[in-house]
Amino acid sequence: MHNTITKIENTIQSRRSIRRYKAQPIPNQIIETVLKSGSWAPSAHNRQPWRFAVLQEVDAKQQLARAMGKRLRHDLEADHVPKEIIEKDVNRSYDRLTSAPVVIVISLSMVDMDSYADEKRNRNEYIMAVQSTAMAGQNILLAAHSHNLGACWMCAPLFCPDVVAETLNLPEDWQPQGIITMGYPDQERTKTRHELETKILWR
Repeated sequence: MHNTITKIENTIQSRRSIRRYKAQPIPNQIIETVLKSGSWAPSAHNRQPWRFAVLQEVDAKQQLARAMGKRLRHDLEADHVPKEIIEKDVNRSYDRLTSAPVVIVISLSMVDMDSYADEKRNRNEYIMAVQSTAMAGQNILLAAHSHNLGACWMCAPLFCPDVVAETLNLPEDWQPQGIITMGYPDQERTKTRHELETKILWR
């Protein structure tokens, strides 16, 4: 059994979720290259349901961060979370969105997916679109890392898809799924993984 790590394996195993970035802008050509890698992800029926909104302007990022922060504060207040914790969470979310040179809002569209007469199959079709879009996101994370960029996936849009769609004036069929912040890293992170044997069932 060989222990040689291939280039792609090294990219996968060395990638980390980076949340702090340098102010240095990312050339549009690199952003497009990273998004192209996302578009080469596998997808159900090869329908490619992913959609990408790229935010680079400060005003656009601030507007989105404020709108999402407002909903976050409302939800946490409804949960009776202490005020100091709410403010900490809202401020952290705002900083993560506005300090990233690039914010990629990843959405899915069901326009090209199949439609069925029963709810069960329609639900499965939707899940397949979600899975396809998530795989595009993973490709983006890996491609960013291969270009010496840091990136981090944020699930927050799932808790306020209406806010994200309205704030960014997204097309009606775009359903926000996640956000990837991206920039040149201003931190180093290490992380371990559980023993693989604990995650495998052989038959």
